[in-house]
Amino acid sequence: MVRALAILLAQLMGTPIVSETVETGERRLVDLETFECRDITRSTVLQRVCYDRAQQDLVVAINGRYDRYCGVPAETVERLLGVPSMGRFFNQTIRREVAGNRYDCRTRQPVQRS
Repeated sequence: MVRALAILLAQLMGTPIVSETVETGERRLVDLETFECRDITRSTVLQRVCYDRAQQDLVVAINGRYDRYCGVPAETVERLLGVPSMGRFFNQTIRREVAGNRYDCRTRQPVQRS
């Protein structure tokens, strides 16, 4: 048993760490290396929420499809993660149909890192 565990650990240490890339609804690839991701189990709308605080980029999975929202303040994401109904908050505050171009990635300039 100990030997099997040692072999498994050796194999894992030799495996390169590869960041995850997802395809958004706009058919764009997003590398999630700089994102903090959380699998969501308490929402019937959101399955996963990933946020890059430095770039203010939000990636959400809804029904297995990823969508990206840019320029989303950290406070908005914190509220999303803390409200009783994440789906309702997302649909009323962030979703493109209600937010318009506010979080549209095509019209946003990247946040400059210091």
